Amino acid sequence: MSAVVIIASIVVAVMAVAAALFIGRGRARGGHGLKRRFGLEYDRAVARHDGNTEAAERELGERLQRHGSLKEQPMPPETRERYLVLWARIQERFVDAPREAAAEADALLARLAEDRGFPGGERFEEQLAALSVHHAGQVHGYRRVHMAVRGKAGTEETREALVEARDLFDELVARRPDNSERRRPHSPDQSTGDRSHAPRALGRRHAKG
Repeated sequence: MSAVVIIASIVVAVMAVAAALFIGRGRARGGHGLKRRFGLEYDRAVARHDGNTEAAERELGERLQRHGSLKEQPMPPETRERYLVLWARIQERFVDAPREAAAEADALLARLAEDRGFPGGERFEEQLAALSVHHAGQVHGYRRVHMAVRGKAGTEETREALVEARDLFDELVARRPDNSERRRPHSPDQSTGDRSHAPRALGRRHAKG
């Protein structure tokens, strides 16, 4: 084998290793960015794919590509007030009819999300995917309520789901001049609605169920 062939082989091998390292670093950066953006939604995606991070990142990357450019529509003050009243009624109804209240919350969140510019509630999975891109920290409560309505969740599990879903509701009715803070961590002090007015049934264990 001539020296030229040997040198060429070495160069090809070095380039292949460099390319592999570059791709690996790119995937690592992409995975880190997705994990930072999606938070617990990233972990749920990995669990849904049985620990396959590559498949989970592909799914989340596709969500981001489809819905990343979505712009939330403004909400008139009177519409916001109407939604706040409707949610308060749902909380009151939970005391006597937990499952019916959860079903109303599920439908209300679907309608509210659609009013803000997300896909319609009749395409739940697509709506949820879009919400997860822009409200990753709050979307799981909506998912839990949706599953509770269609499953056999007890009163306590339904109550917990409804309480968690309130976080997404607060985000969607929040007064904000822009979307720059949409992915900030939720804090009770930043809640749009006054949780102190929520029925006690949503703040403690309920006897029914």
